[in-house]
Amino acid sequence: MILVWIGALFVGLSLGLLGSGGSILTVPILIYLIGVEEKLAIAESLGIVGSISFAGFIPYAFKKQVHWKSIILFGLPGMGGAYFGAFISYYVSSTIQLFIFAAVMLGAAAGMFLNTNSEDEVTGPYRWWLISIEGFCVGILTGLVGVGGGFMIVPGLVLLGGLPMDLAIGTSLAIITLQSATGFIKYLDVLEDLNLEIDIQLMVVFGLIGAVGSLVGKTVGSRISNEGLKQGFAVFLIVMGVYVIYMNI
Repeated sequence: MILVWIGALFVGLSLGLLGSGGSILTVPILIYLIGVEEKLAIAESLGIVGSISFAGFIPYAFKKQVHWKSIILFGLPGMGGAYFGAFISYYVSSTIQLFIFAAVMLGAAAGMFLNTNSEDEVTGPYRWWLISIEGFCVGILTGLVGVGGGFMIVPGLVLLGGLPMDLAIGTSLAIITLQSATGFIKYLDVLEDLNLEIDIQLMVVFGLIGAVGSLVGKTVGSRISNEGLKQGFAVFLIVMGVYVIYMNI
């Protein structure tokens, strides 16, 4: 159980530092450390990451490091995508879900390594229609495989919205909260059809410890290079993606 608590703390730290990565840790922890069934782990991950993201979002909101226009243009289509993704998850096997999960991680890592733009540099006009399209696509992945999508949301807000990193992280946490909540609600119907029941106590404990970690991550993140965080996180994504593929093969 101690390993679970430590894992929850790292989930929160990841969300607080980068505005992303929570579900990448949560899903493997639930499956490989606790032994939760795959679809059940994905559903519980959505509830856990959504609650931790909301806790991490609060200090950004108080410091006005949130871009509300992006929340509307990205978050609302993302909620629709998350609902749809959770709906089709009933018809997709757990093995395929985890392979998609791993592929998304590896793709995100490659994108971080190839991106040479400065996070603080405005890359062009605000491309609202591209942001909305990406929001819907990320939402589908959120509902389908339990990925909060922060590692796609943050780069999208930086590159398409021209937001600085701090603003993108705070905005990402709000969007993850909305998408995860929507996906989790729909997943309750999916689990009922599969005769699976979520562990509320596990979700509450995991969420509370993760929330503390997110607040710590927010504090520590202000003292660490954003570029260093991105590169380190990209390496982590590769390691976890390869591990998930190995475990399923």
